[in-house]
Amino acid sequence: MSDLLLKSPVIPVIVIENADDAEPLAEALLQGGMNIIEITCRTSAAIESLRRIKKAFPEMITGAGTVVTREQADACLEADVDFGLAPGLNPETVQLFEQNKKPFIPGIMTPSEVEQALSLGCKLLKFFPAEAAGGLKFLKNIYAPYAFSGIRFCPTGGINLQNMAAYLNEEMIFAVGGSWLATLKQIREHRWEEITAQVKEALAVAGQVRGASS
Repeated sequence: MSDLLLKSPVIPVIVIENADDAEPLAEALLQGGMNIIEITCRTSAAIESLRRIKKAFPEMITGAGTVVTREQADACLEADVDFGLAPGLNPETVQLFEQNKKPFIPGIMTPSEVEQALSLGCKLLKFFPAEAAGGLKFLKNIYAPYAFSGIRFCPTGGINLQNMAAYLNEEMIFAVGGSWLATLKQIREHRWEEITAQVKEALAVAGQVRGASS
């Protein structure tokens, strides 16, 4: 699964309020050529949405985001998500996913957190909130002392169509995550064609940088 994550340069970060929107949303992403989704555990509909997508679209790589409590982690694993992410680093969550043979991408923002992640065996890390924390310049400086370790990052927070190429140009970055691909308002209003168009735009940019889209 980690190999599949490395082949997905753009990860949509989704907040969904109604599980009935899960299938049409996934279909809109797939229509645009995107076979990966991160649904954040910020709403009561998140887990049911992940279950529905896994059942209806087995080709979709399903990720649970904002996994910040043991209860959320247990629910995500019970739903058989393909991977998990968090804005921060909780050793218990990392270990729980590892025990279930599921990749987990913890969030980091300091050298100490990078070292803690490495001590837990994590090589794929989320840099959050990317732009607010100093953006690419900051991340390059954080990465430099640990380049030997093989860590790679998925920046999220403030990433958009305009700045994603600058991030993806860096070898240390395996993907970017963003909520602009399918906003809460667009999902509420069922603007599926708009979402598909945004996905195609993002993958076109990623393809220009990486030579291939996800």
